[in-house]
Amino acid sequence: MPRAVPAVRAPAPPAPCLALLALALAGVLLCAPARAGNQKEEALADAVRLALANSIRDSRPPRPAFANAAERLRYQDWLAQMSQRLRRKLPDQQVREEFLATAWYEAKRAGLDPAMVLGLIQVESAYRKYAVSMVGARGYMQVMPFWTNVIGDRDRRALFDMQTNLRYGCAILRMYIDMEAGNLFLALGRYNGSRGRPEYPNAVLAAWNNWKPAAPL
Repeated sequence: MPRAVPAVRAPAPPAPCLALLALALAGVLLCAPARAGNQKEEALADAVRLALANSIRDSRPPRPAFANAAERLRYQDWLAQMSQRLRRKLPDQQVREEFLATAWYEAKRAGLDPAMVLGLIQVESAYRKYAVSMVGARGYMQVMPFWTNVIGDRDRRALFDMQTNLRYGCAILRMYIDMEAGNLFLALGRYNGSRGRPEYPNAVLAAWNNWKPAAPL
């Protein structure tokens, strides 16, 4: 039996469509395959499917809003720290900063810790935009193409777009966390298609530590 990880509930999503989701609960191949498992296509209640679909349709660019100057400074400090850590994986500064800004925005939008999202990406794709797994999962967060049929516009190619991939991945993970009542061990396993097994959740939880800022933000 896998040892359970203490349940951790992410804060409530700020976007109305993701709040509804919480209430409802409801081609380029790289030589090295990504580590993703096989996300399962599950039967979703109509309310959950609608809320999840709504959560990915907002096409506005990621523009973080800050309540005050202190929040802005904390974000800028986070961006500088993460940019330094990610230099080897994404050497181009503009690409790296755009990726981090988008990851932060989409994580916060879904009520997730950006460090957890970055850790998941590390495990899933090692930060390869065009990664494709043995079972066909695509992009940074290794989203299975069937999701474009269930909640999207059936355009599987869009999963190689940075913001689209991160938005799908964060929205799907948020849904799984809600479905598992905040239990990250089970939610991460579900994201990977290996619910109940320890290997994947433990890998993500370990990678999460790599992306926590040096000081609390």
